[in-house]
Amino acid sequence: MKTTHMLKLLLSLASLLFLFILLLVIFFCRKRAARNDQLGDIEGKELQKRDGDGEEEGGSEMEDMITFSDGEDLTIGDILDAPGEVIGKSNYGTLYKALLQRSSLVRLLRFLRPVCALGGGEFSDVVQLLGCIRHPNLVPLLGFYAGPRGEKLLVHPFYWHGNLAQLIRDGSVESHRWAVIYKISIGMARGLDHLHTVLQKPVVHGNLKSKNILLDRNYEPYLSDFGIYLLLNPTAGQEILEASAAEGYKAPELIKMRDASPETDIYSLGVIFLELLSGRNR
Repeated sequence: MKTTHMLKLLLSLASLLFLFILLLVIFFCRKRAARNDQLGDIEGKELQKRDGDGEEEGGSEMEDMITFSDGEDLTIGDILDAPGEVIGKSNYGTLYKALLQRSSLVRLLRFLRPVCALGGGEFSDVVQLLGCIRHPNLVPLLGFYAGPRGEKLLVHPFYWHGNLAQLIRDGSVESHRWAVIYKISIGMARGLDHLHTVLQKPVVHGNLKSKNILLDRNYEPYLSDFGIYLLLNPTAGQEILEASAAEGYKAPELIKMRDASPETDIYSLGVIFLELLSGRNR
């Protein structure tokens, strides 16, 4: 009887001791978890602060203006203060006829939608390439402006006599004169040949159509938009190709814009020759 009572007492003490130890373990585990949570909050706040500092340092781009031959006098103020008239729109950008206040010169501003343009150094490399191209029958790139919110503007001369598509559509007497047809044809061929064979790094036009042949008062032609697809991401570039196909200028074998070649440019040039000779737009 006495032995049984002692055994029960020992079991009770052992149970109490086990319960006490269990409570101590739970207490210390919770205390450690609370400490870890506190440290995690502190680390999280520190990381957020660092991320915020990084965004402030690198999240917004700086304004930049690059000028090329005949555009050395362009300034950021000229571009931002110039009142503009929208003269054309596309999926990848907008064309403006702008009057530069300081010089009273009229320029063509091409705004590229940030979502369509390439980013980083690749874009800058293409701009430098296109800005160095000069030929009497090519529309020169005079300057390039990059804004703090990703804006991208290309600056070109403005040609008052419109484009070849307008000349053909209007059906004026001049558009049927052989001397004018010959002059425009030779000028287009010379400009395209310069892009394909004379440059150290050949450039495929990629969007050759009568709308992109600008004219001066003497009916001298100037190829515009050459190499624009190189400044765009693949999706926007493919949209250019689809528009060209709908208008009848795309070579049948050309499926992807990245596969554009001098041969596909020649096909488009042949279509323009046909328009000139027939006096009818595609």
